Amino acid sequence: MKKQYFINANIIDPQNSINENGGLIISEEGKIEAIGKKVNINNLPSREKPIDLKGKYIFPGLVDMRVFVGEPGYEYKENFRTLSNAALSGGVTSVVTMPNTDPVIDNVSIVDFLKRRGRDKSKINIFPCASLTQNVEGTNMTEFGLLANKGIVAFTDGVKTIQNTRLMSRIMNSAKDLGCLIMQHAEDYELAKNGMINSGIIATKLGLSSIPDVAERIIIERDLTLLEKSKCRYHISQLSSGKSVEIIKQRKNDIKFSCGVSINNLSLNENDIGDFKTFLKLSPPLRKEEDRLALVQGLKDKTIDVIVSDHKPEDEESKRLTFSQAATGASGIETLLSLSLELFHNGSAKLETIIQALTSNPAKILNINKGNLSIGNDADFCIVDINKPWIVKKENLISKSKNTSIEDKKLQGKVTNTFVKGKELFKI
Repeated sequence: MKKQYFINANIIDPQNSINENGGLIISEEGKIEAIGKKVNINNLPSREKPIDLKGKYIFPGLVDMRVFVGEPGYEYKENFRTLSNAALSGGVTSVVTMPNTDPVIDNVSIVDFLKRRGRDKSKINIFPCASLTQNVEGTNMTEFGLLANKGIVAFTDGVKTIQNTRLMSRIMNSAKDLGCLIMQHAEDYELAKNGMINSGIIATKLGLSSIPDVAERIIIERDLTLLEKSKCRYHISQLSSGKSVEIIKQRKNDIKFSCGVSINNLSLNENDIGDFKTFLKLSPPLRKEEDRLALVQGLKDKTIDVIVSDHKPEDEESKRLTFSQAATGASGIETLLSLSLELFHNGSAKLETIIQALTSNPAKILNINKGNLSIGNDADFCIVDINKPWIVKKENLISKSKNTSIEDKKLQGKVTNTFVKGKELFKI
């Protein structure tokens, strides 16, 4: 690989406190050799022809902490090849994959298979999760120690929640002893049973069974109470309500944990469901506008640590059904950054805060050396035209499944190039 030079870029790297106009040099080995304002046309070898980015932005490659991939078992919805191509088009260079596959990622042999498939087919960095319980049934714990030794970065039951308090206490104690990260989808089954959208006027109007925000709150409060004693690495996958944000804000001073939010809950509310738009049947559900504003404020004041795409591809047949029968989830990895930038363009949050929640924060929580532009690290980054307007059209999406929650939405800001280990793998 030839050495590469980029100049005249607006560089934002929250981990290294870089927010300046400058350049980037990538070595022949695909590593970051130099970065910042000291890299400019006057300091480069005269024989080299640098690429002038003309004020476009360079961000570290995004780290998406919540991605569902179809392999093994659901390759018709998504596979490693289509996932990595979709991710690259959105500036995402590292993903954490959920264990809800067929078979479930709950033993060492399946992890070996998954890592081989990811290595052979994927162009991005794959960090697999294993399930907290065997076959995600919520009864028997998986072998945390063996799985962690195989490179599992975190444990979660994905779209399921540990309901049994005694089991959750045991899980936290084991995680503390082994230094494992636990990621919880917070939802009480009994309160959320058969629910499809947020509890309130919209649910009544549409005649749909609902999920109250207290279903989320009860699990959060229970887990944080347990965490006071079993101080393990604990992460709440997605918040969806203002009440949850209040609890997090109160408890973060007392105990150490982290939390995330789906870009869907930051950008949309229950009114967007309209007349039974099944592509907006999500988990957790879209809630009221005041909940969305509370989540944005939580991101702004850094109560919330991470933004995720909650990329859950579903084939069209699973969505073109009645609301009650339709599958839950939306495809979102390739629109994650652009939709997040909407918060910057409308003045809701600082650009650096948004990029931090998409890069260095998730990497720190996961204990992986990604999401930064430190010298000597792999050159995983994206180039973004922050003002470029575009419209989301499902036929233009790269993901195998086209179940986007924001069809026809006008966005501002587009990834033009994505690099992994110094190689340009996506170009507009």
